[in-house]
Amino acid sequence: MAVYTDITDEELATLLADFDIGAPLSLKGVAEGVENSNFLLETETGRFILTIYEKRVRADDLPFFLDLLTWLAARGFPGAAPVADRQGRTLKVVRGKPAAIVTFLPGLSVRRPNAAHCREAGAGLAWLHLAAEGFALTRENTLGHAAWRPFFTPLEAAAEALKPGLAATIRADLDALDAAWPSGLPEGVIHADFFPDNVFFRGEAFAGAIDFYFACNDLLAYDIAVALNAWCFEADGSFNVTSARALVAGYESRRPLSAAERAALPILARGAAMRFFLTRLADWGPVPEGALVRPKSPLEYERKLAVHRESADLLLFGPAA
Repeated sequence: MAVYTDITDEELATLLADFDIGAPLSLKGVAEGVENSNFLLETETGRFILTIYEKRVRADDLPFFLDLLTWLAARGFPGAAPVADRQGRTLKVVRGKPAAIVTFLPGLSVRRPNAAHCREAGAGLAWLHLAAEGFALTRENTLGHAAWRPFFTPLEAAAEALKPGLAATIRADLDALDAAWPSGLPEGVIHADFFPDNVFFRGEAFAGAIDFYFACNDLLAYDIAVALNAWCFEADGSFNVTSARALVAGYESRRPLSAAERAALPILARGAAMRFFLTRLADWGPVPEGALVRPKSPLEYERKLAVHRESADLLLFGPAA
């Protein structure tokens, strides 16, 4: 969440004239992430987040995202619920770009999650999966397994420039993923970006999740794999087995995994590391003028790929924490 598209006082007033949330009191850019322009909006009735959609988010996908958030909120999952205007519309336009206003979700993300946070995050992820059951719309995971090889082909030179020999290593990883990728596991709506900065806590208790703009239909266990990579590696690049077991145990406190899902977690985690390595590699380089942050280094996920390559099971299958 950065700011690539600014908004004037007049544009804000025009937008809010369609809503029943009161006059604006303040609007501040949120300097986190790299995908969309986000603002903390305070009005006479409360706090909201205004998002202007940029980059990868396709306008055709926005009804899926916004309807999913509305569905989850109606089923009690704590998240940022879209605010409808007087005509019942949640999707608006600002400066020719799609935009939406969602409720402000209280809580704090954690920069250095411990095992207790990981357990709560795992339980929260299972809660999300269960709450999404029955949602009628579907969206393909356009950054899923089938996309990785064609995604990488035009990036081979960039990988080689990042680290000599890396292009061949990534090609070999893709071969290994193709050979071992599971099928027949339970599927449903997944978050697909369940990182610590997208999860809020009150103390050490799960308080909700935000930023559903990669949500899609895929293997439920793949979502756990994304989270294992995001939550369970230390700053020095080592994998924290205790945190990983806590995350899986938290998930299973709400939705027990099948034996096949547990057995697939290592290859799914390797694939999830590949997905984020590739998108970070694609984003690496100059940022738009005025952006408040720069893209995250792909080398973080290159190192995680190396861990998965060298440790076939990550010791996930011992006693749960």
